[in-house]
Amino acid sequence: MKNYEQATLGGGCFWCLEAVYKDLKGVVNILPGYSGGHTENPTYEEVCTDTTGHAEVVQITYDPELITYQDLLEIFFFIHDPTSLNRQGADEGTQYRSVVFYHNEEQKDLAYTMIKNLEEEQVYEDPIVTELVKLDKFYPAEEYHHNYYARNPEQAYCSVVIAPKLARFREKYHEKLEKS
Repeated sequence: MKNYEQATLGGGCFWCLEAVYKDLKGVVNILPGYSGGHTENPTYEEVCTDTTGHAEVVQITYDPELITYQDLLEIFFFIHDPTSLNRQGADEGTQYRSVVFYHNEEQKDLAYTMIKNLEEEQVYEDPIVTELVKLDKFYPAEEYHHNYYARNPEQAYCSVVIAPKLARFREKYHEKLEKS
């Protein structure tokens, strides 16, 4: 039996994150959802009111023999703006914050070190505002959010926001894709 691990990341809209991570070698499952808030079993509509405290996240189940947590973090910091507080592009609110929900101390240490290195290397002009928070609860998003980009590529948000981000990601990380 394989020993899979999980990573839970929030970097804007979960549709974008899911589209990027789903085709990576070693990713077994990816589930959009909500973490970090105070409302039990929140709905998308509740989270969008910016009153539940939850972030839109993806929970990634992966095979650490095929892809590392470090790889997942590197991609995370490439595909979103970790210097933008409570927003990604036109998406604004605390549900779009940059956050790493770590599952254990090793993940916390790896994320902290990556942030520190990115700041020391001055990869970004502005300070990184990504939160590091111990995962308490994860609530799966409603079914219609699952695999959203693949099911709705012609939808305006998908074609204008997700498609260019996905193309940029695939160009840089093509060797890590399942079908490279």
